Amino acid sequence: MDMSEKAIREIVEEVLRNFNLENSQVQIDKNEVIKKAASNGKMKLAEKCDAALGTRKDEVVIGIAPAFSVHQHKTIIDLPHHKVLREIIAGIEEEGLKCRVIRVYRTSDVSIIAHEAAKLSGSGIGIGIQSKGTILIHQKDLFQLSNLELFPQAPVLDLNVYRLIGKNAAKYAKGESPKPVETRNDQMARPKFQALAALLHIKETESVDENKKSQEVEVSFN
Repeated sequence: MDMSEKAIREIVEEVLRNFNLENSQVQIDKNEVIKKAASNGKMKLAEKCDAALGTRKDEVVIGIAPAFSVHQHKTIIDLPHHKVLREIIAGIEEEGLKCRVIRVYRTSDVSIIAHEAAKLSGSGIGIGIQSKGTILIHQKDLFQLSNLELFPQAPVLDLNVYRLIGKNAAKYAKGESPKPVETRNDQMARPKFQALAALLHIKETESVDENKKSQEVEVSFN
């Protein structure tokens, strides 16, 4: 059963009170405890340090949004985040490249997230993905609001498409010019999901911290 962030926070604070730790000298980061408690059981995303500029030419950096697999765990069509991220990584690795994941806190804009990932990537190629599933491939020397490939309609993206996006990002990193990933066309996707997309974006934006640097994330799948 999924628990809300508020419920998890209340449980953590109650436990701390029971052990008389609230005012002790033991330094406990409640937000970090809550983050770990709220993580998906199929995947662990452990933040390690401030995201660094990559030196490897054979890497693609994936930038995930602030709430990705923390406060939201599925895309707008209920694809679990652990499956989505696994497919993107698999696509990159199928092309013989390495993958690095960062969490971008300063924005919920997918284009800016992807551009941040590209700027930190040793190859200059990055992927940005929002919790609701919107995703794009970026290159570091393009304008922030430009991109190599944009997939704005998350409702039409399935796991195979996410894998192909990973593959294309890797091909760009290798200096190739791949054929853009094709997606199915659904004229009803926008009116059908517009309200939900707005709500999910608002929720994502609540997790934005403009003063926090992007973080290196270690990904492990159970």
